[in-house]
Amino acid sequence: MKKITSPIYDILGISSATICLVHCLLFPLLTVLPLGLNHNPYIDLIFALIGLFAIVKIIKKTDIIISGILILSIALICVSVLAEIFFEIHLDLIIIGGVGMIIGHFLNYKSHKRKQDDTTTRF
Repeated sequence: MKKITSPIYDILGISSATICLVHCLLFPLLTVLPLGLNHNPYIDLIFALIGLFAIVKIIKKTDIIISGILILSIALICVSVLAEIFFEIHLDLIIIGGVGMIIGHFLNYKSHKRKQDDTTTRF
């Protein structure tokens, strides 16, 4: 049963990181339009916390390269979000971190799928 839980966290991480990346790429375009929208860094913080939750759940069960990608990515996202909240400085590190999160979760998902395929072909 434990093999099912990790892919769920990977799917959560991929989804959250993709939504966050789309938000970060499209929101600046929406602020140019006279719609009265303001950027709220706390939305970015929510995405970062969801990603951090997913990373904490899967980090112990993955190899060192994928763990490194995920930890570096969440660190870049957190630095960017905290810089925006405390210093009102927008850093593009959040975009790099979002892409890294998608890549890391996708690699981890593929790794689990490959391991699951290996165990089912043996029996």
